[in-house]
Amino acid sequence: MDHEAVGTAGLGRRLHVEVGQHGSSTVFTPAGELDHHTADLLAEPITKAVEEGATRLVVDCSGLEFCDSTGLNVLLGARLQAEARGGAVHLAAMRPTVARVFEITGADSVFSVHETLDQALQE
Repeated sequence: MDHEAVGTAGLGRRLHVEVGQHGSSTVFTPAGELDHHTADLLAEPITKAVEEGATRLVVDCSGLEFCDSTGLNVLLGARLQAEARGGAVHLAAMRPTVARVFEITGADSVFSVHETLDQALQE
C-alpha cells in the first residue's frame, strides 16, 4: 500500500496522518491524539480524497491513542461526505479507549467497525 504523510501537529507530533490507497479503498492512518487541536490534520485529507472521488474510506485506528468529541465529529462528517457520494467509512483496529468513545455516544452503530485493518480492506 502506498502511503503519504499529510501532516503533524506541534507539541511533539501529537497527530501524524498517513494516506494510502489499497485497491478501491483510500486508507487513512492517524497516529497519536485526535482532538480539537489536531482534527484538521485528518479532516483535510479526508475531504480532499472525497472531493477527488474516493467513496470507500478506511480509517486504521490502530495508532490512535485518544479521540475527543471533535475527532468523533471529523469521522461523522467523513461518513456524511462519503455517503452523499454512495460510499462509506470503515473503522478498523480501534484501541479500547477510542472504542469506548464510540460506544458511549452510539457512534459505533453508524460505522462499519472491523477488528483489523485486513478485515476492513477485505469487505
